[in-house]
Amino acid sequence: MKIVYCIAGTYNSGGMERVLTNKANFLAALGHEVLIITTDQQGRKPFFTLSPVIQYEDLDINYTENNDKGFINKLLHYPWKQRKHQKRLTGVLKRLKADIVISMFCNDVSFITNIADGSKKVLEIHFSKFKRLQYGRKGIWLFADWLRSKMDERIVRKFDRFVVLTYEDKGYWGDLPNITVIANAKNEWGDHVALLSNKQAIAVGRLDYQKGFERLLEAWLLVHKRFPDWKLKIIGDGEMRHHLEIMIALYKLDKVVELKKNISDMLSEYLDASLLVLSSRYEGLPMVLLEAMSVGLPLVSYDCKCGPRDLITDGENGFLVSEGKIPELAEKIMRLIENPLLRQQMGQAAKIKSEQYAEPVIMAQWMKLFDELLSERK
Repeated sequence: MKIVYCIAGTYNSGGMERVLTNKANFLAALGHEVLIITTDQQGRKPFFTLSPVIQYEDLDINYTENNDKGFINKLLHYPWKQRKHQKRLTGVLKRLKADIVISMFCNDVSFITNIADGSKKVLEIHFSKFKRLQYGRKGIWLFADWLRSKMDERIVRKFDRFVVLTYEDKGYWGDLPNITVIANAKNEWGDHVALLSNKQAIAVGRLDYQKGFERLLEAWLLVHKRFPDWKLKIIGDGEMRHHLEIMIALYKLDKVVELKKNISDMLSEYLDASLLVLSSRYEGLPMVLLEAMSVGLPLVSYDCKCGPRDLITDGENGFLVSEGKIPELAEKIMRLIENPLLRQQMGQAAKIKSEQYAEPVIMAQWMKLFDELLSERK
């Protein structure tokens, strides 16, 4: 098969980029022809290592140039960039004549199904239906997010298949005839298992509003009062780094909380930890939970939309905490800290459950979907 993925860029260290890299490498290893089309790569190298046989092409649209320039600026420039994007993507897809074209729910989503290149069109979403409304924006931006969310409901119906990450999210979209659930695959880290003996918790993600690390710091202030010898490591980059550094200083947590920049190899970081905390306001299917589960880390997570509820059986492989309840988040963290046996039991359960998300299992679901689409084309 010839398979094309459309995404804004592969230079970020986010979960979507990591998942795409893993899928593309898996498909390429099976002998399929894989090409990645970007709009905002700007000459930057992919953050994660792509197989040398994978082709990629950037359309040089650069939507991100307007990200911080206000609503009016975006309103003026976005339509022009959309027209340029559609024209260039149409030319590339008609030249490639792919079997399957997959949109990652980026800026091509509104027009890609109109491109008559003979391919089957698949849309995959790496957040939930409520992503835009959970940005927490105000004023005209809130209205824009609401409007685009309503438009999403119409757009997703135009694709041959619409793939969501969780059964929770599938329920929010309603009874769509083209919707299917395929989770992300975990990283294949073999038989590595965390010892769960280090006095350290870990949290991973972009330092932004979505990930809610300021809420985690407030919870850790409570944890620190009872367990001053336990440490928290937050790994990520983003615009809230300075804000979080100020909070750490104000709370006098600088000796027990570390902000560490992203690294491409996370295995050693997970193995050094004894539990993982997810404080996000919203997700799709959090890769950090899957990664932690795969090395046997117990989990403490807010029950946000969407993902944690699919991965965590409360009280079995971790704890689900009511969204935004900071004292409850701290209390569940402390439950695991003070009970080594519970950490081991939950860690073992997490490791076992992670096998449901092994790469061969998940990619077999994708191959079945692709085969179904090609059979429909005949």
